[in-house]
Amino acid sequence: MSENRIPKRSEVKKENTWAVEDIFPSDQAWAEAYEQLQVLPAQAAAFKGKLGSSAADLLTFFKERDDASYRMGLLFNYASRKGDEDTGNGFYQDMRNKAMSLMVNLNSASAYATPEILAIDEDVLQGFYAAEPQLEVYRRPIEKIRHQKEHTLSPAEEALLAAAGEISKAADSIGSAFRNADLRFPSVEDSQGNTRQLTQESLVACLRSTDDILRKNAFETFYTTLHGFRNSIATTLDAQFRQLKFFAKTRKYQSTLEASLDKTEVPVAVYHSLIEAVHNNMDKMYRYMALRKKLMGVDELHMYDLYTPIVKEASAEIPFDQAKDTVLEALQVLGEDYTAMLKEGFENRWIDVYENEGKRGGAYSAGGFPHPYVLLNHKNDLGSMFTLAHEMGHALHSYYSCKNQPLCTANYVIFVAEVASTCNEVLMIQHLLNKTTDKKQRAYLVNHFLEKFRTTLYRQTMFAEFELFMGKACEAGQTLTADLLCKEYHRLNQLYYGDNAVIDEGIAMEWARIPHFYYNYYVFQYATGFSAAIAIAMRILKEGAPAVEDYKKFLSSGGSQDPMSLLKIAGVNMASPAPVEQALELFGQLLDEMEQLVG
Repeated sequence: MSENRIPKRSEVKKENTWAVEDIFPSDQAWAEAYEQLQVLPAQAAAFKGKLGSSAADLLTFFKERDDASYRMGLLFNYASRKGDEDTGNGFYQDMRNKAMSLMVNLNSASAYATPEILAIDEDVLQGFYAAEPQLEVYRRPIEKIRHQKEHTLSPAEEALLAAAGEISKAADSIGSAFRNADLRFPSVEDSQGNTRQLTQESLVACLRSTDDILRKNAFETFYTTLHGFRNSIATTLDAQFRQLKFFAKTRKYQSTLEASLDKTEVPVAVYHSLIEAVHNNMDKMYRYMALRKKLMGVDELHMYDLYTPIVKEASAEIPFDQAKDTVLEALQVLGEDYTAMLKEGFENRWIDVYENEGKRGGAYSAGGFPHPYVLLNHKNDLGSMFTLAHEMGHALHSYYSCKNQPLCTANYVIFVAEVASTCNEVLMIQHLLNKTTDKKQRAYLVNHFLEKFRTTLYRQTMFAEFELFMGKACEAGQTLTADLLCKEYHRLNQLYYGDNAVIDEGIAMEWARIPHFYYNYYVFQYATGFSAAIAIAMRILKEGAPAVEDYKKFLSSGGSQDPMSLLKIAGVNMASPAPVEQALELFGQLLDEMEQLVG
């Protein structure tokens, strides 16, 4: 018998780790910077009562705020990256908490800013712009603040809410620590009697296996283990929505959804329109489930059967070096400057590649200074190769924004965050499809694309609908108990997968492993971003250079406009249901091709 052991952090080769020393050369250097930044709250407080007095004072305030934001960003970036390398390492968790406490103090000391900026008369503000041309750089941040006028409280109340910021992160921090550091699963056996170490990350690899015994054992063991902690996890999630409710109500919003979307200037109608469009196309998902069931040759299609490739002969191992080469080749359509920055990231340790004990699960891109950082848990398979393309899409979006925007508008909002990442995936799948004439290989790739629709457009919309349920239940005074959450989550799986799939009881606990439910109505943007990305990628492939130029303008625009306007630069109108409907139409066409390929 053999066991695939997850290595300790100390056993991982340096070339497969990210270069945190580019931020600070050592923990000591970080500690010295941390001590130097203790003056930031006092410096910010010194502007209290002055923001409406002159254009010069307002400009100086924003310049110093930019400097503080940059320096605090480096502090957080280092602490967070080190903390995610091993979530059980208390030293780095303490470092991150210290940075968070300093940020809360800084926000509390700056809480006067929004009320003071709101109090400036419009004619006076326009005079400030005329008197101090450099203030134009900050017009967009000022407009965003003034957009929040009806939801902004008195200076004293704002200071109190800012001070509560650290407490508001508690549910997310507790949930993350539990999932990543404390939660342990028994090992599971495959059909040959070999044992596998089961973790958050290895679960996905097990579910992708062609070994049905391993899939079933991993699924049942994972969710049975989670079920044993259901009440604690539900209580943590209940606390998350209670704090969202508190802040939404305090700021005079009608709902937690409205409060969340207003921050990023996304109309609430976009959220509901997405769910409606997907509901209107459930027939395609049911048809896909029927096809999967047929091709797998099973009497019953279980929830643990949804991830394994249904064209098994085409499945192949893809080492990380090969994955990088394929990504570079697929994204050549975006130009030499784009692929040059990809190589820069690949060759200069922007990426933390493989899983190790205690490492944060999943994948992400974070930070823009001194360069983006990408966390992976690479598994040498097709899905991991697409994850690489996805996260490097985020990374290069950050790179282009930071390179072309002043600091105050360099950060893009969540609503557009998933567009660049998914556009890379769409371009890559089309590249791979264009390269192959082999019927089985093509069927394998089409199935992968179908899976992207299932997991990104349908499944993330299901998550969004579940999150909407939790928000409404909390706002109605209900407690988010484990029984309530399991019942609703099971119902939604029945709705989204239909009668061709067995909705195993274990899936009712899946909500307990999804970190995004602590992100404040984040998940719907995977689905809208996927739809926008398909529209952009198809335009790039059809029109070439003009579409690429528009796309790079979008990437370079950061947060300089509201997200709906930013997407229009790239040729997409998300105020219309058309992008979602067009994406779902493509899903139907892919189903047609898949049926022909395997018929």
